[in-house]
Amino acid sequence: MRFKGRMKLEHGLHQIDIVPLINTIFLLLVFFMLTSNFVLQPGIRVDLPKAVTSEVVKYENIEIVLDKENKIYLNDKLITIADLKLLFHQLSGRSQTVLVKADKRASLGVIVEIWDLARSQGVSRINLATNQE
Repeated sequence: MRFKGRMKLEHGLHQIDIVPLINTIFLLLVFFMLTSNFVLQPGIRVDLPKAVTSEVVKYENIEIVLDKENKIYLNDKLITIADLKLLFHQLSGRSQTVLVKADKRASLGVIVEIWDLARSQGVSRINLATNQE
């Protein structure tokens, strides 16, 4: 026993043209490819340690980056401890904050050395950058 309504549906399925659907999908694909941009963050790649109690610092900092090979960067330029000492000496008169972005694989001894150097030159506002968990 065949129903008349079912016959129309089966007959209609054979005539579905999928070319407009493929064209639409292709146009969406081209649109997203052209409008997407891949943002690469400039600077030194540092894997910051995670902390639960970290806070967001809202004031302007001087960022010192310490990578996993214990190299020290200021404004993406490699500097030495002697350069850092000179920088801290220049900052001693101001109430400038120093932010140390140290990789979690960096030596704790170098971080302490930077911290101690800053304090010995009169810079008292030093923060360590972390990622919030």
